[in-house]
Amino acid sequence: MTLTADEILKQLQQRQFQPVYFLQGEEPYYIDLVADILEKTVLQEHEKGFNQVVLYGKDADVATILGQAKRFPMMAERSVVIVKEAQAVADLETEKAWPFLEAYLKNPLQSTVLVFCYKHKTLDARKKLGKLLTGDKKEPSPAGTVLMTSKKLYDNQVAPWLTSYVRSKQRNITPQATAMLSEYIGAELGRLTNEVDKMLLNLAPNQPIDEELVQRMVGISKEYNIFELQSALIRRDVLKANRILLYFEANPKANPLIPNLTLLFNYFSRLLALHQLPNPTEVDWNRLNLRSTFARKDYQTGLKVFDFHRTRSIVHLIRRADAQSKGIESGSMTDGEILRELVWLILHPVPLHAVVGAA
Repeated sequence: MTLTADEILKQLQQRQFQPVYFLQGEEPYYIDLVADILEKTVLQEHEKGFNQVVLYGKDADVATILGQAKRFPMMAERSVVIVKEAQAVADLETEKAWPFLEAYLKNPLQSTVLVFCYKHKTLDARKKLGKLLTGDKKEPSPAGTVLMTSKKLYDNQVAPWLTSYVRSKQRNITPQATAMLSEYIGAELGRLTNEVDKMLLNLAPNQPIDEELVQRMVGISKEYNIFELQSALIRRDVLKANRILLYFEANPKANPLIPNLTLLFNYFSRLLALHQLPNPTEVDWNRLNLRSTFARKDYQTGLKVFDFHRTRSIVHLIRRADAQSKGIESGSMTDGEILRELVWLILHPVPLHAVVGAA
């Protein structure tokens, strides 16, 4: 059967365990979460020594995994077998191992909880294992076998997910802090939750996560960060932009070029989309992951400063800078010089063909 992470977690809270879990997908956060709960809660501590086994895909084959899964528990109700990095099991989808794997999945040992952690990808639905686990009308997936697929969040889903996560901890987060974290970290849920959990430990009762706490705890300089650089560009504050660039060049490890280009690209590409929506609706703002008044403020200013054609040119300039960062037509330019040139071109409009021609 196919279940979502939330459905599985609800079952686990009620101590309803299935014989087989196949956890797959591009987003490792939920795979790790479910596997970690199973590892910690199925057995009591004194039962784990004889009844819990953790295997790693690169060191295991199907025969080893099934051999462990077929063992009966010793002085416990269940045994647990967790296969981490299961995508590295060399013969998981081979014809040679298939009959044994199919036989077990269709008739698993009920006293075993077998967990496959298949990360960063999904099974090929055209192959036998993928077909068996997904099932269809002719042949449903085996009873007692749970398939969970963990998908990466889209950019516009990160802020709502982050707000929901903080609320699940009975805490609050300000729109400014939400926007900063979702933009700075992006859809890396594992890193997001690590940063939030770290901040929660330092909160006073009833204190929300705010912009100042994010800057202090996540290591973002209060005055010299990509958000302040973006603000300086929008307001055409040349002096402030140059001060931030000097700080970035002096601290390159704390301010790598690619993430900074990504954040600038996200801003100007959204601005370009807004230019094509003369009267954006609430749905339009939400679709662009701009749900709060705070998040929209810089875009409303940007629409006045950069017209459609200028915005489109800036998007091309950022793509050009990204190519330069990868060694394409950059000569001996450093990352600092690439960003400095980009900022100069944003602040001093030059026809795009002249820039490209010079390159």
